[in-house]
Amino acid sequence: PGKHPTGGRGLSVLVTGAAGFIGFHTALALLRRGERVIGLDNLSDYYDVGLKQARLDLLAAEPGFVFARIDLTDRAAMAALFEAENDIEGIVHLAAQPGVRYSLENPFAYVDANVTGHLVVLEEARRCERLRHLVYASSSSVYGESPAAPFSTADRADRPVSLYAATKRMDELMSHTYAHLYDLPATGLRFFTVYGPWGRPDMAVYGFGKAILFDEPIRVFGKGELSRDFSFIDDIVAGVLAALDRPPKSGNGPPHRVYNLGNNHPETVSRLLAILEQAIGKKARVIHEPIQPGDVPATFADIEDSRRELGFEPATRLEEGVARTVDWMRAYHGR
Repeated sequence: PGKHPTGGRGLSVLVTGAAGFIGFHTALALLRRGERVIGLDNLSDYYDVGLKQARLDLLAAEPGFVFARIDLTDRAAMAALFEAENDIEGIVHLAAQPGVRYSLENPFAYVDANVTGHLVVLEEARRCERLRHLVYASSSSVYGESPAAPFSTADRADRPVSLYAATKRMDELMSHTYAHLYDLPATGLRFFTVYGPWGRPDMAVYGFGKAILFDEPIRVFGKGELSRDFSFIDDIVAGVLAALDRPPKSGNGPPHRVYNLGNNHPETVSRLLAILEQAIGKKARVIHEPIQPGDVPATFADIEDSRRELGFEPATRLEEGVARTVDWMRAYHGR
């Protein structure tokens, strides 16, 4: 997307989680189309802070970027930020505590970041006089073990199988409530297994690829038969910007919409491993383990609403996306 919804004048956009994977790429895309970006992150140590700082260093080299190290749950710091940055017209709220399995170990981190943090953003957003639109991250995890495939936003999403999924569904419900109470235009994006350069080390493409590069064993759950709708970062960012440029309007209900952003083409973990082995030129050392609590057997995005209303059209095949990710990993890790 290259057209400004304000007719050519750059927006002031707050991107939370700017040092994270999707946040970094979203902030970079906004900066390169001429927006001013206020990046916010608390630089948590859930994974390598050095990777997060490297992303921030790239953003800092772009004109129009400013950074605030703030925890979303710090209400005083958030209020001060919104008072100082009083021309914010868009919010892309991507900061969260990610990961399904870690929610079994540290559940309070998920409620703090994903529920309390989201509520703080909603409270500031409703008071933000120039705000046109709040876009926020949800997750394919909200569908739980849905028997329907592909997953549609019309499907029930009230039976989560992980605390992470429950907190993301709560974000959607709170956003709907604020859209109803305060006429706050808000759009939730259910992301499906996003991967690519500068990705998260705890996700399969990066985690498996790095292990193969360094001759380390890989733990594969569910015999490699789990399938995921692997979605390349460039396609996802195009969807995020398209959503930001199209705030929902009040009409038959509150100005709140939810969309799936996925590749619409699931692949098994075994297939992913084969593609990684080919791209790297080495065999993986695989240790098979049972499926873990909170994992779902498959994800598969129905993106008809996203196509029709956002012009979303994923274009990156898994082989191409993996090759580009491996190229980045080799450069970043010196392999």
